Amino acid sequence: MQNHDWKELEERLGYRFKNHQYLTTALTHSSYANEAKGGGHSNERLEFLGDSVLGVVVADYLFKNCPNLPEGDLTKNRASLVCEKSLCGFSRQLGVGNFLLLSHGEQNSGGRERSSILADAFEAIIAAIYMDGGMEEARKFILRFIIPTLKASKPKAFKDYKTALQEIIQQNPEERLEYVLTGESGPDHDKHFTVEVHLNSNVIGKGGGRSKKEAEQQAAREALELMGY
Repeated sequence: MQNHDWKELEERLGYRFKNHQYLTTALTHSSYANEAKGGGHSNERLEFLGDSVLGVVVADYLFKNCPNLPEGDLTKNRASLVCEKSLCGFSRQLGVGNFLLLSHGEQNSGGRERSSILADAFEAIIAAIYMDGGMEEARKFILRFIIPTLKASKPKAFKDYKTALQEIIQQNPEERLEYVLTGESGPDHDKHFTVEVHLNSNVIGKGGGRSKKEAEQQAAREALELMGY
């Protein structure tokens, strides 16, 4: 890659490399490495590492930001975010296909648009950023794509419902939101709480759960649904 190519792609990535060899390797398809004399290493090893970094970042984000999702839903959502279709889409947003190093044969057969190649390159770029700048830079890069995708695909499943409701109500400063515990039952090891959420003393949602926090979340969720969110 030429220096001007680095600069253009770095601008798209939002990351400036200290060692551009990582970026070059991330964009080197195995067909190019095999065909070119001194073509260097392909991106396959970086792809392996990037896949793991991506998985950790996505799992961490889902775990911390989706407190009400059970393990099965967390797994499904992670799978949908790291699948080939999603990663290929992220690559296309960045125009990665234009920068790939491919063999003549792969180039002529449409390799720059092939989903598997674009998805693999995206994972390799994650690893390149991780190797060059560390985990936080890789996390920032990944979340630039993951967060908007979550919001666009299934917003209700990924919200802290109380926070979401609060943000909506805060648009009108005179409105007052309050959570009221209306019931508590069961033995200590198996309590059940019921909560109402009040807007200016009007009930706008009810919820139940094994903790006050869970009941409040469910009440906020019902309120959001009734409000059309």
